Amino acid sequence: MYKFEPILKSTIWGGEKIVPYKNLESDQEQVGESWELSGVKGNESVVADGEHKGMTLSDLIALKKGALVGEKVYAQHGTEFPLLIKFIDARQDLSIQVHPDDELSRKRHGKNGKTEMWYVAGAEENAHLLSGFKTRVSPEEYAARVADNTLTDVLADYRVKVGNVFYLPAGRVHAIGAGTFVAEIQQTSDVTYRIYDYGRVGADGKQRELHVELAKDAINFDVLDDYRTHYTPAVNCEVELVQSPYFTTSLYELDRTTRCEVRAHDSFLIVIGLEGHGVIRDSEGREVTICRGETVLVSACTEWVELCPEGKLKVLTSRL
Repeated sequence: MYKFEPILKSTIWGGEKIVPYKNLESDQEQVGESWELSGVKGNESVVADGEHKGMTLSDLIALKKGALVGEKVYAQHGTEFPLLIKFIDARQDLSIQVHPDDELSRKRHGKNGKTEMWYVAGAEENAHLLSGFKTRVSPEEYAARVADNTLTDVLADYRVKVGNVFYLPAGRVHAIGAGTFVAEIQQTSDVTYRIYDYGRVGADGKQRELHVELAKDAINFDVLDDYRTHYTPAVNCEVELVQSPYFTTSLYELDRTTRCEVRAHDSFLIVIGLEGHGVIRDSEGREVTICRGETVLVSACTEWVELCPEGKLKVLTSRL
């Protein structure tokens, strides 16, 4: 089991919630994102402690291979870790974006596309998210609405609270709104098309680049009745939130020890602390602490782990 050093990202829309959430000290005034587990080149996570302290995630995979990530995962992805885990704190509305799917992204950029999900871990009174179109528009109308600043009029806008879940397949227009704190699980990819940014300027004083035309072929213009992911909460058992070709994510709300199978899935297991604290104990008797704001990577060769709350514990788990 491994913990990694968080990679803190300062942004123009970020706030100050991430640092106290993670019990860290930082001199960055606007920390918008904490990358918890990343195989993105140039932003690779580094092991925080233990025998392999200081080793990058890709080097750790090269050393452990399928024993760490799973034989099928290693055969498909090699030393590139396939998921990126983040905490995101939005003090202002984020830019409206869309991500291309694998086919389009590989054709244009030689990289994977990006499907992702959000779990709302914190929300102020008026916190909101944008996800998908609420009315049918053509690619031409979309571009015109970007130009005349009316794009948000045709997007579904949701007031959110803790526990809300949104699954965002590649092609879905979306944005995190002000006052929202989310745990994000996504494919390892840095391909993003920014299509609207409220006229804001970056640190250089210039408006940030938009990708309105590039996004036309990436956007799914279909309209759904509801873009939220609904589930029934339960205590002391696995509650599956999302099952997709890219990740399976579950929620555990615990006040007693609960076991999770690992080896049977031939995949690593990621445990993301949302609330409370406790211990993760594996089938070999090893233990590691887990608390709010921490992320633990469990090796695929581990038979099982037990999530042992000290009081109460809420975590997400994710695997391929």
